[in-house]
Amino acid sequence: MKNKILFVDDDINLLDGFKRSLRDTFEIVTAESGEAGVEIMKKEKLFTVIVSDYKMPGMDGVQFLTRARESSPRSVRMLLTGYADINTAIEAVNKSNIFRLIIKPCPTEDLTAILNDGVEWHRLMMVEKELLEKTLSGSIKVLTDVLTLVSPRAFSHASRSRRVVKMIARDMGVENTWLVEIAAMLSQIGCVTIPDVIIEKVFAGKPLSDEEKEMYDTYPKVGADIIRNIPRMDRVAELIELLPPHIDGTAGIQPASANLPIEAKILQLALDHDLLVMSGLDSAAALVEINKREGFYDQKAVKALEKLISVENKYAIKQEFIKNLTDNMILMEDVYTRDNVLVVSRGEVVTQSMKLRLMNFQANSGIADYVKVIIPQE
Repeated sequence: MKNKILFVDDDINLLDGFKRSLRDTFEIVTAESGEAGVEIMKKEKLFTVIVSDYKMPGMDGVQFLTRARESSPRSVRMLLTGYADINTAIEAVNKSNIFRLIIKPCPTEDLTAILNDGVEWHRLMMVEKELLEKTLSGSIKVLTDVLTLVSPRAFSHASRSRRVVKMIARDMGVENTWLVEIAAMLSQIGCVTIPDVIIEKVFAGKPLSDEEKEMYDTYPKVGADIIRNIPRMDRVAELIELLPPHIDGTAGIQPASANLPIEAKILQLALDHDLLVMSGLDSAAALVEINKREGFYDQKAVKALEKLISVENKYAIKQEFIKNLTDNMILMEDVYTRDNVLVVSRGEVVTQSMKLRLMNFQANSGIADYVKVIIPQE
């Protein structure tokens, strides 16, 4: 499959020339203005390289490539210009983070080589993206599975919230869903320093004493400090540290700041909604409570959560033997041993490691043979 290149220029003849000379090597898409290029990017976001002329009427090349950076951040951006002054180059680099400045006229052989450099840079970026999204996410999943043994309530809270933030972020078109997913997975890691009795009170919606409240308030900062020890996790640590302080013993809420990144707003909403559910409300009732807190949450995120809850209300529900559990089923009830030790919390998504844990406890600690689950529909 050929790499797709978008050329934006107000010179129709030049665009036709690009099509003729480069069509054997690349899939060429053209636009005759910055505005037209923006419209094309709304429909197609899989451009490997985006090349724009600098001097165009209306939206110039730097303005267009700045918009392209927002709309298609994984595309490699290049500026084509016959006005090769230093100020143009500095503005282009600072505003739109271009990969290369191309001086017109540019021979086809040279242009092809430059575009191939862009294609290779894009490949390296995508390899890095895959490393972050898959390898790192998988490693962190192993970490959270182990930490679940330390504080099942806290890490079940994180697991459920991860599923919710993923769906909300996708619905809202957030580019780096992996970022907010990992932040959700690790959001409760600071709870390992807090006594279980305090965690239980928070998740049951019970009020805390001033001393308990002060202790619980530290968990985002403690978690962020732990996560910063993992290479390239500074952004995730920042999102967790931005979690609002605990306020009333039922949910860690505060009015949403317009300056917060959207990933932090999504994470806050998902965690607060799950706290309400853990305190005894069903999802729909928790959403009603969320909507009462005017000014606390991003309204687009709330709408996405409402859509998710509406869809999940249509899922099938059944009793399933533990040995027959499959990935992505959702537990509808807490699972305890005969000694009243919590094994897995309701709302958690079934994984193979969770199934193995349940089967081991079933064999040694006397839990039920079956559990009530929600089965997501395809």
